[in-house]
Amino acid sequence: MNKLISKKLMLRTLLLIGVTVSLISFYPKDDKLFSIAKNLDIFASLIRELDSYYVDEIDPDKLVTVGINAMLAELDPYTEYIPEEESDDFRMMTTGEYGGVGAVIGNRVGVNMILMPYEGFPAQLSGLKVADELLRVDSVQVVDKNTAEISTLLKGPANTEVQVEVKRGGDTLTFNLTRKKIVISNVPYHGMVDGETGYIKLSDFTTNAATEVGQAVKNLKKDGANKIILDVRDNPGGILKEAVDVVNIFIPKRREVVKTIGKLESVNATYTTEMSPIDKDIPLVVLINERSASAAEIVAGALQDYDRAVLVGRKSFGKGLVQSTVPLSYNSQVKLTTAKYYIPSGRCIQAIDYSLKDEDGNGRSVPDSLRKAFETKNGRTVYDGVGIEPDIEIDSRNFAPITYSLVTRSLVFRFANEFALGRNSIPGAREFEVSEEMYDEFVNWLQDKEYDYTTRVEKTIDDLETYAEREKYYEDIQDELASLKESVSHSKEQDLITFKEEIKEALKDEIVSRYYFQRGIIEASLDKDPELVKALEIVKDPEQYSSILSPN
Repeated sequence: MNKLISKKLMLRTLLLIGVTVSLISFYPKDDKLFSIAKNLDIFASLIRELDSYYVDEIDPDKLVTVGINAMLAELDPYTEYIPEEESDDFRMMTTGEYGGVGAVIGNRVGVNMILMPYEGFPAQLSGLKVADELLRVDSVQVVDKNTAEISTLLKGPANTEVQVEVKRGGDTLTFNLTRKKIVISNVPYHGMVDGETGYIKLSDFTTNAATEVGQAVKNLKKDGANKIILDVRDNPGGILKEAVDVVNIFIPKRREVVKTIGKLESVNATYTTEMSPIDKDIPLVVLINERSASAAEIVAGALQDYDRAVLVGRKSFGKGLVQSTVPLSYNSQVKLTTAKYYIPSGRCIQAIDYSLKDEDGNGRSVPDSLRKAFETKNGRTVYDGVGIEPDIEIDSRNFAPITYSLVTRSLVFRFANEFALGRNSIPGAREFEVSEEMYDEFVNWLQDKEYDYTTRVEKTIDDLETYAEREKYYEDIQDELASLKESVSHSKEQDLITFKEEIKEALKDEIVSRYYFQRGIIEASLDKDPELVKALEIVKDPEQYSSILSPN
């Protein structure tokens, strides 16, 4: 039956292409419409011949989808074909809403499990916990399923029932859940960092992002905040209008936030603030990093252009392209790039030119020689073509190889699971600390675990040895190399002592997540976050804050 439907779909598509070709065949051969029609005709002929003569049966839907995706890959990474069966996932990405149980699932240590229940939704309210191993969803065994298949089974219309069977420690547990409309919060956490400074974590720009940020600002001011730190690190962006409205929280009405300019007049627009701000004077610091993109860059860039906030962190991603969704036949869609955006100073922060590809087919970075200078409201110089550059740059943290090994091998994750099985509660997320006794317990637990690693120094010596052999110097320096290798050979036992504090940080974050979920992870990190520490220093020093925004 499905094969018959696919063949009917292919025949209707071919007929439509044939009609298109016939209607515009009178265009001159150098006309673009003629070129489009000619290539559509070639594509239709190819599919028809493959279906007739190829040695094995073909799947027209799959083959055409591969062709479409390959064609779009020649443009930029943001132009995407969305077939009908993926429309629900796309809707969830843009609205933050879906019908389901409210949990992130994934595969860790080769096991499908709950990675994070969302607070206040069916999974968490029913008692499902981080690291619960998924065995069955309704009547379907899911041990060997991939996470996408399990996610589909868990999702469904609101108010429908689903039964989930999990393994926790040595027990097998069954939970009966009622699916709900899941609305993922754009602000997973806001709170007071100290007695006068409020902190807001903005993780997305889906529907209601600005409303959530505005409410967070109001709550913090009621709690005594007279300074605000807005964190858009790792924020991939989202709805343009939400970005404009977030800026409007701190900027007066009728101020330009962003312009979109494209090939067609219909996509050109100027977005301005429309409401009175919640607070246009409160000292403000925005945290950004290399994963702050799109709408997050509009917010950070506009606030920088108006000298309304000090930016702390690292250079942002550099996505200055605007996508629009256009409906296609059979309930499919295409999300395509239609314009570039320009923030108030006039700069476009797009970092990659996809119209100029290198020999590997990748877009080229905008060279420094072509970057243009612009000015903020107070006359500070800012540049286009590279994302948003912070006012105060903080290097990214480098963790020791032992810490990296313990985390990536899921040993910290597994220890936290066992820790949580034996303890019903811990102190608050910010108050909880990994004690010396807990750390000793972790070190003892590691005794029979494999977590070997190569330090950077050891890797450098190995490279030196390779180059020495290649260039015929090895015999001359082999004794020195052997002595050097022996002197820097790492000891895991010593590294567990040397890097105890950062390993304890990793343990704290993982353990806290078992009791306080995503909100707890953010809260637990507040006192050890170097970018946040720097932001606090700046926002609490009026002279330093003013000198950054008004250097003249």
